[in-house]
Order: sequence, then structure tokens, then C-alpha cells
Amino acid sequence: MRFVFACLMLGVGLAVFAIRLQHAGPYDPPEGGNLLGAVLALLIGGLLLAPSLPKALRWIALAASPVALFLALYATLAELEEVVVLTAPDRSGAPVDLRLWITDRDDGEWVTMPESKARAHGLDDARVELLRKGERRCVLAMRHDDRAIVNAVHREQASKYAVQRLAARIGLFGEEAAPEVVAIQLTPCPAG
Repeated sequence: MRFVFACLMLGVGLAVFAIRLQHAGPYDPPEGGNLLGAVLALLIGGLLLAPSLPKALRWIALAASPVALFLALYATLAELEEVVVLTAPDRSGAPVDLRLWITDRDDGEWVTMPESKARAHGLDDARVELLRKGERRCVLAMRHDDRAIVNAVHREQASKYAVQRLAARIGLFGEEAAPEVVAIQLTPCPAG
């Protein structure tokens, strides 16, 4: 049983890295909680395979496994559905690839993110590059902080992304967007 659980943890940890290969564009390694979940899952899986692992260390690994499993599964499931890459500058002007969920409305394509992230990348009336379905194109990113718009985009994302609905059911996301979240409208760049 320990062998099976160890292999499960190793598989889930590797999946966090591998799932990102399905999307077009540059490979973007996991970071933050996604990376933590992957590394913990791999570490726990490796520890549980060790034949001479002290019993106390085995119990510590097993106790930490639900957290690692949750983080790694969430990171993997979040990448199963459509993820786009928005290439925008960081504070120094260097291009950064932002991986985001996207939704389509009558008035364009929309993404959401914390306002601090939008400000850090100058996403207010900015020309940026969008990679979607293997196609790169120039878009104008316009930040909206009107709660009605932000919540409408949030609800549309929830209807599109099963992981967001699941996260809302277990309390990670609310039915409305968090107060620090803004919506970014993406419209085609004017010709010329």
C-alpha cells in the first residue's frame, strides 16, 4: 500500500510540471503554491519509497501528504482547461508571460487578476501580446475595477472553468470576485 501511495504522490508531483506542456507557447514552470505542491508531492513520494525510512519520518510525510496532494492536484486541474498567455512588461520593462484563464463576452475577451498584478504589469490601456490557441496577436488591455463588471466576468469564468466552480464549492473562491480582483478587457489592437 505504501508503494502505491508513493507512486501516486510521485505521479501527481510530476503532473504539475507535465500538464503545462499541453499549452502552446513557452513552457512556464510552476511557481508559488503550485511549485510547493509539486515539490512536496515528489519529496513525499520519494521518502515513502525509501526502504530504511524511520517510522517517525514516514508518519510526518503521511501527515503532510494531504496538503501536498491538494496543492498539486489544484495546480494540475487548473491547467486542464484553456489557459492563455498574456505577455506584458514587468516593472523593469522586461517581458513576462502571465498564464491566465480567459472568457469571451460580446464586448471582447476578458481575464481577471489581482489589481496589484495588473498595476505591476501596466495593464491599463496597454498594448500586449496574447497567445491563445497557438496564435499570437496584439491586444489592448484595459483594466476595469467596476465591481459589476468584475463580478460578471468572474461568474462567466466560473461557468467555463470546472476547477473554479470546485474551488468555490470548497470555499477557495467566492461567488463574487475578491475585492482586490480587477477585470482586464482584451480587444484587438488597431491596424497600423
